[in-house]
Amino acid sequence: MTHELPVLFEVVALAAIALLLVADLAIVGRRPHVPSMKESGIWVAVYVSLAVVFGLVVLAVGGAAPAGEFYAGWLTEYSLSIDNLFIFVIIMSRFAVPREHQQKVLMVGIIIALVLRAGFILAGAALIEEFLAVFYLFGAFLLYTAVKLLAGDDDEEYKENVAIRLLRRVLPVADAYDGAKVRTVVDGRRLWTPMLVVFVAIGTTDLLFALDSIPAIFGLTKDPFIVFTTNVFALMGLRQLYFLLGGLLERLVYLPVALSVILGFIGVKLIMEAMHGNTLPFVNGGQPIEWVPEVPIWLSLLVIVGSLAVATVASLIRTRRNPTVRAQVPAEVASAASPDDGGRDLR
Repeated sequence: MTHELPVLFEVVALAAIALLLVADLAIVGRRPHVPSMKESGIWVAVYVSLAVVFGLVVLAVGGAAPAGEFYAGWLTEYSLSIDNLFIFVIIMSRFAVPREHQQKVLMVGIIIALVLRAGFILAGAALIEEFLAVFYLFGAFLLYTAVKLLAGDDDEEYKENVAIRLLRRVLPVADAYDGAKVRTVVDGRRLWTPMLVVFVAIGTTDLLFALDSIPAIFGLTKDPFIVFTTNVFALMGLRQLYFLLGGLLERLVYLPVALSVILGFIGVKLIMEAMHGNTLPFVNGGQPIEWVPEVPIWLSLLVIVGSLAVATVASLIRTRRNPTVRAQVPAEVASAASPDDGGRDLR
């Protein structure tokens, strides 16, 4: 379902988001530090509130349909992006990024990720516009991912991608950091610091791990503006959630089940939508399958919110009754947010 929002509103909204990102980057760069749990919690609340307010603005400008799509997409993207936190921590550990500079690394990496995601979203929207049958592929992929996630076969191992390997081969990179600088001088030579490699690692790896979440959002809306803004608010809220890791995520033992249900539901929804607008000659003679119903956005919201709420409550009840039960998270994740970390480098 596509609901046209005024072009002026979209331009103003994107400009405001760009200013927000620049301001956030300036704040982070001005005073490198390791945020406390309280500070991180406040900023998470700020970005969640901004997303809620933005949804209300969309409601006032475009009506209930696009607002519902935004909220459903944002909740889905936010919950699916939690896995990215594990990868971010592993990258920080592998590259031994000093703790006081990790906020800046995440901020720049997320901006790179948003630029890459914007291109991916525009390409996806153009593809869907021309070939609605691609929803069959998206739906099948989400169902496969849901089954894989439910079975616990979710590989969180980080491996350097092609972009990182190419960057190392082309650019001269120093062995050590020079604060938060991306350029330094070593023995009279101008070199790039490992900070640049980490920026690219965060941004490009995030895109690879968005290969399930972006098709999932397209299952809720075909509007690229809504798809992109859900990604912006999810990733910006994710940055501060990074510093609330550890015990919080360890207690959400049923989160994979909820994510599997959400992905499976959206996968089925995508296939149903493809059937409803079918043009494939070998399916129903190339004619739309009219008896297939359309899934309303309120039902999507209900499934998403309900799955997350049930999984959270059930997880907290189980871990309270049995404190030894914990979700499986990489060792780096547990150590990154340990109370006695004291801001040490992750090495």
